[in-house]
Amino acid sequence: MEYYNVGQIVNTQGIKGDIKVLSLTDFPDDRFKKGQELYLFKTKDDVKPIDSVTVTTARVQKGTFILHLQGFDNINDVESFKGMFLKVSSEQLDTLDDGEYYYHEIVGLKVIDVENQEIGTVSEILPYGPNDVWVIKRDGQKDLLIPYIKQVVLKVDVENHVATVDLPEGLE
Repeated sequence: MEYYNVGQIVNTQGIKGDIKVLSLTDFPDDRFKKGQELYLFKTKDDVKPIDSVTVTTARVQKGTFILHLQGFDNINDVESFKGMFLKVSSEQLDTLDDGEYYYHEIVGLKVIDVENQEIGTVSEILPYGPNDVWVIKRDGQKDLLIPYIKQVVLKVDVENHVATVDLPEGLE
């Protein structure tokens, strides 16, 4: 079974076992809702979960999610979770509409421009404001940040692992 990152535990909250989670998903309200089963991993690259956990309460606070997990009712129970990752299984993923993609489908794509010149590879996605921002790793250059908007990202071809972009002047 495959697992996909949906959040990173960045801290504890209070003394009753709540955790503060930075969302790494486009669907945080679905992923962190009451009753949702999540899988706990030491690192984002681990393939085997440490444990499965169930969300009992969730709320948003200053851009992060505060979750309480079933059976973890004390700060001492969750202190060791700091820095760990929460994932969902491939079985928990919904089918998306055309033109919609999961983060794991985008990260790793080769990025080319309209003249078919390779720019780099999508290394991560930053969920900022109304539009996601793709971080493009480039050989021998600083990372390039591009907004995921239709005027910039012209085509995403998941099957061939390539995205075509039209970089506005000044973004190169």
